[in-house]
Parts: sequence; structure tokens; C-alpha cells
Amino acid sequence: MLAVAAVALAACSPGTVESKQAGGQAVSAVHPVSGLKVVPLTAGGHKFRVEVAATGAEQEKGLMFRKEMGADEGMIFPMDPPRQAYFWMRNTVMPLDIIFIGADHKVLNVVGAKPYDETPLPSAGKAAAVLEINVGRAAQLGIGPGTAVNW
Repeated sequence: MLAVAAVALAACSPGTVESKQAGGQAVSAVHPVSGLKVVPLTAGGHKFRVEVAATGAEQEKGLMFRKEMGADEGMIFPMDPPRQAYFWMRNTVMPLDIIFIGADHKVLNVVGAKPYDETPLPSAGKAAAVLEINVGRAAQLGIGPGTAVNW
């Protein structure tokens, strides 16, 4: 009975679910809440695990209604082709750092966004991707304009 409770509790825990191939090697990771693919990302030497919002529908939903995110987690919104981007916080509960990333994989600008604020927050140039992490985390880690971001 205790084992069943432990399995049920683990299924509700935040984190990622990894698929394994025959050799036990991780093939892909999927976020348990969003169902989105999770990939490693490095910003200024700091490692994150981020959900990839690849489709228009995934990008439109983003982190709406989510109540928590780990310190080393986030969501990346790839944009192909790069373009002027505007983000807002409709139905977004958590305050976030919105990090606009140029085609050269360097940070264009970082904007601290308030929950539920629908004011459009612009990129400082054409963005190839946008990264959302917990508010204040970018400043804490020294992530700002010019910082290299790789995923």
C-alpha cells in the first residue's frame, strides 16, 4: 500500500519525465504538466531545463495558469524567422523575466513582467527566441544584453 502511495505522489511531483531506450540512455524528456518537450539550455554559463513551446498554440498558452516553476526551469519560444516580438502576461500567475534572444543567440533585452499585466513588452530588435524564467533570476545570474544563450 505504501509503494502505491509513493508512486502516486511521484506522479504529481514537479520535474520531467524521461523516456529511455533499451540501453537506459535518456532519449527525450517531457514536462509532466505541459506535456512539452524539455531540453537543456545554457545562459551565461548557467544550466536550465526548459520546455519548448514550438507551435503557435503552445506559444499562445505559454505558462498561463501555472503557479510554480523551479529555479532552473523555464520555457523557450523559438521564432523562425526572427522577428520583432511582444509578450504579455494574460492569465499568467507567476512573475517572470522575459528574455529576448537574437539570431546570434545573444540576449537582446530582459524585461521583468508582472502577473496578469496585458501591457505588450517588446524585444529590443528581432528575436529568434524568447526565454521565460522566474522573475529576478536573470539579474541574480548576471544574464543581460549580450549574454550567450544555447539550447
